[in-house]
Amino acid sequence: MRTRLVLSSARLLDPGTGTFLPETALAVSETGRIAALGDDGEIRALAAGDTEVIDLKGAVVTTGLVDGHLHPVTGAELTHGLDLSHCTDLHGVRDALASQTRRLGRGDWLFAWGLDPNVFGDEPVSSAPFDTVLDGVPAFLLLFDAHSALASRRALELAGVDGPRVFDQASAEVVCDERGRPTGLLQEDAACELVERVAPRPTHAERRDRLSKALYAMAAAGLTGAHVMDANGDSLALLSELDETGGLPLRLRVAPWCQPGTGADGIRELIDLQRERGRLWRVDGVKLFMDGTIDNGTAWLERPDCHGESTHAFWPDPAAYTHVIGELARAGVPTATHAIGDAAVRHALDAIEKHRSTVRHRIEHIETVPDDTLHRFAELGVIASMQPTHCCDFTRADHTDNWSRRLGEERASRAWRCRDLWDSGATVVLGSDWPIAPFPPLTVMAGARHRRPTRDLTRPPHGPEQALTPLEALRGMTVNAAFAANEEHEAGRLAPGHRADLTVLADNPLTTPAADLPGVRVLLTTVDGKVTHRAEETA
Repeated sequence: MRTRLVLSSARLLDPGTGTFLPETALAVSETGRIAALGDDGEIRALAAGDTEVIDLKGAVVTTGLVDGHLHPVTGAELTHGLDLSHCTDLHGVRDALASQTRRLGRGDWLFAWGLDPNVFGDEPVSSAPFDTVLDGVPAFLLLFDAHSALASRRALELAGVDGPRVFDQASAEVVCDERGRPTGLLQEDAACELVERVAPRPTHAERRDRLSKALYAMAAAGLTGAHVMDANGDSLALLSELDETGGLPLRLRVAPWCQPGTGADGIRELIDLQRERGRLWRVDGVKLFMDGTIDNGTAWLERPDCHGESTHAFWPDPAAYTHVIGELARAGVPTATHAIGDAAVRHALDAIEKHRSTVRHRIEHIETVPDDTLHRFAELGVIASMQPTHCCDFTRADHTDNWSRRLGEERASRAWRCRDLWDSGATVVLGSDWPIAPFPPLTVMAGARHRRPTRDLTRPPHGPEQALTPLEALRGMTVNAAFAANEEHEAGRLAPGHRADLTVLADNPLTTPAADLPGVRVLLTTVDGKVTHRAEETA
């Protein structure tokens, strides 16, 4: 069989054991699988005239890094506007908005993303602080969690939103003041869509180009794959177009959403959709929501937060969610449930336990859970999908941040229990949840180890006892990601017959200090043995 690629003079790092293999080279067949491991001489001998041979000069090769929770299509669109993630106070937000409005034409919309609710301090989150700078400007400012947004007065006017609304999503809300007037805060997708649907939209071609650019940036950061947590609108068509033209640089496992109100026909459509696939993407699973977020008061907690909020499930009738889990499990469809609050996590686990099956279900986020919940993940075979950089960048060790203040000391001390879940026997998968947090996988792995704010590593860690080891962090984006996707027979290892989805690094990620890990150069990324990113050193 023809050899497509040879990598020589390499250090082959086994993410299962954390040790280097005795071999120094590998060959990739024309089918995109690892054909052989060996020394440089014997592997180079397998090369034909058209085989690409790359001398890695001692670089580290490991199984391709996989983001366990990503939103590439929506992320590519949402991150196209003004980035507010660097703003730490209202003054900074106002300055950024003012600068952007000066660039707008008459009637143009202002789109922004990454707004941190902590900039409001003890004041309610609303568009009021920006009324002057956004006077007459239709603006849509997405908060960092992407579950809520601020709409300017002009945007609300254009959308015809002048009071409260009732939604199928129980936690969705047009937040209003005591006189019934919208404050500008829109909670959850259903409320945000009221404004989004009257705002100008990019063309299909623009969206495809933005998506392609984002995916290639991910490949350059070392990602070879991702578990995609949405398939809304024409996102599958966009992925298919890129795939058919050879422009898809990542292997994507896609889970379409199942929303409250989905009936028997909708469930059947989701089951039938599992047949959809391309060369590098496939539909495999269904994403559901059990709650919203703690920061905007829409999580589902066993006790209310300090504002008396986060008391309801995303599904008006949680029993309906349990029924859907059963229907999907009987059809052999794995599920991924967004569950942030303790009550949401408990109900998701209860639903899975009621409909026990061999399907590998997942729970996403798991931001705060009590001790009696931990052991149930391993007992039920439920994957724990975690995003440690959310803890790093959106909370503080002294609990003065919005997330911690809402929860109170007891529950804030149970933040992102990666260590406890791992030690309880759960399979922990790591991801970024981009565009909520940056996608570079080395940053995600570093955050799992140091649990400090990414922008200021001198600040103390939040829950350092919950940190993972370097090997555990690597496994969370390789071996465990493969297991979660039911692909351990062909992914997650450097072994003959396994996919040649590979990440090549300039240094060993297991011995590089956590603070330095994001700076390690990604020299080469391959998917099916085809190069999707190449640094100058390997050209």
